[in-house]
Amino acid sequence: MTVLAHGVGGSTDLPVPLSYALIGAAWALAATFAVVAVAWRTPRFDPAKPGRELPAWVTAAVDSPVVRWIVAAAAAIFSIWVAVAAIWGPQDNDNALPGVFYVLLWVGIVAISVVVGPIWRVISPVRTVWRLVQVGRRDAAASQGRLQYRPGWGYWPAVVGLFAFVWLELASSDPGSLTAIKIWILIYLVAMFVGAALFGTTWFARADPFEVYSVTVSRLAPFRRNRATGRIVLGNPLDHLPTMPVRPGTVAVMAVLLGSTAFDSFSQSTTYSNFVNRNAAAIPLVGDFAGGTVLRTLTLLLFVLAVGVTFSAAARAAAGVSRERRRELPGLLAHSLIPIVVGYIFAHYLSYLVERGQETMVRLADPLGRGWHLLGLDSGDVQYFLSLNPTLLWTIKVASVVIGHMLAVIAAHDKALRVLPVGHQLTGQLAMMLTMVGYTFAGLYLLFGA
Repeated sequence: MTVLAHGVGGSTDLPVPLSYALIGAAWALAATFAVVAVAWRTPRFDPAKPGRELPAWVTAAVDSPVVRWIVAAAAAIFSIWVAVAAIWGPQDNDNALPGVFYVLLWVGIVAISVVVGPIWRVISPVRTVWRLVQVGRRDAAASQGRLQYRPGWGYWPAVVGLFAFVWLELASSDPGSLTAIKIWILIYLVAMFVGAALFGTTWFARADPFEVYSVTVSRLAPFRRNRATGRIVLGNPLDHLPTMPVRPGTVAVMAVLLGSTAFDSFSQSTTYSNFVNRNAAAIPLVGDFAGGTVLRTLTLLLFVLAVGVTFSAAARAAAGVSRERRRELPGLLAHSLIPIVVGYIFAHYLSYLVERGQETMVRLADPLGRGWHLLGLDSGDVQYFLSLNPTLLWTIKVASVVIGHMLAVIAAHDKALRVLPVGHQLTGQLAMMLTMVGYTFAGLYLLFGA
């Protein structure tokens, strides 16, 4: 059986023609905007809403140092297991490292974080090692670092890390290279520990690409803390969404996540592949091989910039606001992109996570390539249910994209009612609405038609 890229076939597997999906999605967004414009005149989403408190033992378990150390230790042991497989396992396609790196880590973070919250803060191996290093040290420098992290840096270090990751996966000459992945991880570890030594744990919160990624998508999690009591509560994720901090680099984080996913779809098209093959040799000072990398890098950067520029321009298009407020609007509305990012991640990588994830676990059951079948796992146990049911898969993909955009429209509208002046609250959203319709058309076309 041949499993194609991301476990899908082509646009012919759509349950409806592509043009119908595009038009239907646009109408769904327009109808959503029309409904909220008429029936939604006052803000409804409030992070201060108490939510439904869960039993006290849930909060106690989540906050328990013992539980947190057990979870962190399990994650650290898993990381060591992966490291053993990466270094001493088969140095070919049977190695588990690429699957862990690109599937379980990158896509799995989203799947877990949108359910339980920012899990990477607990399971991050670098945080775990850093905590172990700090055990027994009570001086302020040990926890706060030797230097003050500048507020103006915001999330920009994480933006660099996120772009470096998507570049390796999508634009580098050989993303499956074990050597390239090992070098990336080594640079990441050095950057994290050196930064923590200088700036303390604030460095992890601002610079760790995986932590920023996890915390960002966790704004859609149904579980959060009651700000007054500290208890774990169950509530409307759209009440939690506006809690995303507005810091320098916030929009850039969203642009990298959304733009890179769109580029992933575009880069798989025959048209773009032919373009790269024809023009790689024309890049000066490099050969054909490196020329292709340059072209893919520039295109990836173009997609990221396109998302950042169009979103920022749409957010600033509101009238009746001061110049200072206009500069703030992209950051204030950036949280509305989170449902779109999550929707595209699931639309693009769902089958990748489910099926390649199973393959990766099978490889981890035999880390050294010696024919082991730990936990009884075998390649015959992998189920390609989604790939064998393309109509169901495409339906899930369309629904993920459309629902993500509808939630984004609702979140942007609710926030606009808070930050835009009376008389401009609806007209100030028209540019954003048109931008999101454009994102929908482009995203669906690239995902299904490109």
